[in-house]
Amino acid sequence: MNEKRDLFERLRSGETIAADDPHAHKMREASFATKKLLLLMNATSEPHEIRQLLGQITKSEIAESVTVFTPLYINYGKHTKIGKNVFINFDCTFLDLGGITIDDNVQIAPKVSILSEGHPTASENRQSLQVGHIHIKRNVWIGANATILKGVTIGENAIVAAGAVVSKDVPDNVIVGGIPAKIIKEID
Repeated sequence: MNEKRDLFERLRSGETIAADDPHAHKMREASFATKKLLLLMNATSEPHEIRQLLGQITKSEIAESVTVFTPLYINYGKHTKIGKNVFINFDCTFLDLGGITIDDNVQIAPKVSILSEGHPTASENRQSLQVGHIHIKRNVWIGANATILKGVTIGENAIVAAGAVVSKDVPDNVIVGGIPAKIIKEID
């Protein structure tokens, strides 16, 4: 039975978690534990300390080439993987229970939301949690106030225009924009 598998393993594999799941409370508990580290991380301006605390949150080593301008908000952290030479600007939000992978050389502008979580549209199931892994590939630039939704892959060298809402995969070497995001042009 699925309930015997670890809740976070189930989430990472894309399983929808029902509101009445006997282990659902563990998501909130984990978020509160992450929040303690976020408070410390968001209270310092020391780059090394920010990377060290982000490493504790993600349970991974954060490369010295990574720059994070705090505040950064993450609800879980352990399902976020960050490559080398990544830049994350002020006031970004990562909901990562479904998994977020950020490859090398990615630039993320202020107020970007990367949301690997959502809810069913049917009102009787709306309290359930649906997840989908987000993969942001190499050399991507995500513009200010863009939102990346669950299950999306953004292709190499792509640009997401400011304010875009990305709900479908983005091919390599294109610029997307709008709500919902659509291809605006190809990049040479």
